[in-house]
Amino acid sequence: MSSTADLLPAPGPAGTGVGVWLHGVTRDVDPALLATTVGMDGAATRAVRAAGLVAVVSAAPLSEYGEEALSRNLEDLAWLERAARTHHAVVAALSRGGAVVPARLATVHHDDARVAGQLTARRAELTAVLDRLTGHDEWGVKGYVVPGATPRPTEPAGSGGAGAAYLRRRRAQLTAREEGQRIAAEAAGAVHEALAGHAAAARRHPPQDRRLSGAPTAMALNGAYLVGHGAVAGFRRLVDALAGRHPEIRLELTGPWPPYSFADERPAGPALTVREPARGPAT
Repeated sequence: MSSTADLLPAPGPAGTGVGVWLHGVTRDVDPALLATTVGMDGAATRAVRAAGLVAVVSAAPLSEYGEEALSRNLEDLAWLERAARTHHAVVAALSRGGAVVPARLATVHHDDARVAGQLTARRAELTAVLDRLTGHDEWGVKGYVVPGATPRPTEPAGSGGAGAAYLRRRRAQLTAREEGQRIAAEAAGAVHEALAGHAAAARRHPPQDRRLSGAPTAMALNGAYLVGHGAVAGFRRLVDALAGRHPEIRLELTGPWPPYSFADERPAGPALTVREPARGPAT
């Protein structure tokens, strides 16, 4: 994760001045929403308008969000979580009012003119993305391996004393673990394929490490699905049905989220990397 290269050094001593943190792009935004939504500096967010689009931004003091400071702060997990939560809160508020193209975390511009220039230069692609996202939300489905849901190994018969018996048990356990992982992976693939068929678009992200997921068992599925507002009830029912059909993995449905996984055309960079701030950094 890194800041955008669009940030230019500010005049004067290094780290002085104020940059412009980009949260996301919409077609329009309610001024009352901006006034009640807090940005990176603790003050209200504001709008930069150009080419029929609206970029929602907040002030970013370069002492904390400048190029050198960001390089240092992005290695600090506590700082990163605070920044991600603030950024996500703005994007989530915007998404409740309509389609939004989320900006990458730590997209900092030198001034409003550069933000407006991005809107003008990328108007066609941003408009196309907004058209595609309108009326849809992102839903996440994670699948965790269920211990014991696959057949337990039987200890093979044999001779050779206690040492040989231990080695046979250990070999059987390893074989069973590999078999369990294979079965869970197959179940995860089947679940993802079924859910993708019910969604406007789907992405399968790499599984999260347990330290990030907070789950006691390994993650076999980390899927994201773009679902139309009118299809949500059916999508929920399908998740429930698949959970019963595949006891090898425990399914967890989260959402709705802003469409972080599906805003492919973004101003100055790819999607926000921290996808679920309430649960900690994710892929």
